[in-house]
Amino acid sequence: MIRLYHVAQARSFRVLWFLNEAGLPHEVRQMSFFDKSLRAPEFLALSPAGRIPAVEIDGQVMFESGAILEYLAETRAPVLGRAPGHADRAAWLEWLHFGETIGQHLANLTQQHIVLREDWMRSPTVMRLEVKRLEKCLIAVAEARRGDYILGDFSAADIALGYGFLIGQRFVRPDHPAVAAYWQALSARPAFQAALAADGPAQIYTQDFYEAPADG
Repeated sequence: MIRLYHVAQARSFRVLWFLNEAGLPHEVRQMSFFDKSLRAPEFLALSPAGRIPAVEIDGQVMFESGAILEYLAETRAPVLGRAPGHADRAAWLEWLHFGETIGQHLANLTQQHIVLREDWMRSPTVMRLEVKRLEKCLIAVAEARRGDYILGDFSAADIALGYGFLIGQRFVRPDHPAVAAYWQALSARPAFQAALAADGPAQIYTQDFYEAPADG
């Protein structure tokens, strides 16, 4: 049995999406950033930084989303991975972990727009820079696809990247046909829609779009 500790809109969505793609039985424990549950000793025993996600897989605990996707692909859903020796193994690992590069830009923008509550705490320069960096990442991914998906056939790498496109549209809207085409292919997947329905009420991003301050 797989138990996922999850916060709506957080990186744990990657694991939720994977579980739906693979058709793996699972239980979702909805958590919150706004109470003390992520700092409780029992949760810190699962995730030492008090972060989401955490998963229990047949009694084994994991807490890093990229590692969770890689492990689940290797042990539960090889069709979503690329095994050692596969011609696309290096590319699969590269794009799987490039999801974290996108995630860093998302984290910086989230901190600037949402976590820092007062205008004087925020840096308009950082916000504008991070928007440009995020946009470049999304375009680079979309242009690198082989057909609908990053490696041609859908894989966990698309899940890791796709979360960046899901949240990235809160901050950037590139007028780029490849970005639109990739997002259309990802968001049309039944497992994505099932994960979105199970995600829970918005906790982090309550606006459709967060505008960066104008230069000047």
